[in-house]
Amino acid sequence: MYERIIKLIGEEKLNKIKNKTVCIVGLGGVGGFATEAIVRSGVGNVIIVDYDRIDISNLNRQIITNQNNIGNSKVQEMQKRIKSINPNCNITIIEEKIDSNNINLIFQNKIDYLIDACDTITTKESLIIECTKRKIKIISSMGTGNKLNPTLLEICDIRKTSYDPIAKKIRKFVTDNKIKDKIPVVYSKEQKPKFQGSIPSMIFVPATAGLLLANYVICDIINN
Repeated sequence: MYERIIKLIGEEKLNKIKNKTVCIVGLGGVGGFATEAIVRSGVGNVIIVDYDRIDISNLNRQIITNQNNIGNSKVQEMQKRIKSINPNCNITIIEEKIDSNNINLIFQNKIDYLIDACDTITTKESLIIECTKRKIKIISSMGTGNKLNPTLLEICDIRKTSYDPIAKKIRKFVTDNKIKDKIPVVYSKEQKPKFQGSIPSMIFVPATAGLLLANYVICDIINN
């Protein structure tokens, strides 16, 4: 399955990818596509983290969802999907809502890269603290709801973000906690009117954000 990847980057770099462990926290619209790209790119060890179950409202944007698995566990469905793509991939599942009290459930595993695609600000903050402390490379997704234009997404250090309200909170956290490490994030400059009720969404921005997260990880592996 890797013939065309080898043509693009060479077998030595593919082997580097195969030997890495990538943890993805959150398997929604962003994290599902990030996981898909990580697995199809050859990563041999993945840790997938999510507590949620598939809802009918997820069908418009989440890659693991279909009419036949509504109500099922997201990590279980993603595990099945990964095995259907690459049966040799080693998968660790953590079906818990991660917070500062149980975050060690993630870090009891060996991790080379962590992709933060979760929705909870305090969890994002805890992941940043733990990854910087443990020297684990992290990239975090900012907000992708209420956005339509994927071309306005970019990767930069958290300190260079603007417009995004989630990024604003994370910037303040990083400053307040005197974190000196670069914290790469995927964020959008798109500005849309505020909304009420459930978050508006379509597939384009979260899917693209997920692919950008995965691409960042893969490129970092092959270039270092």
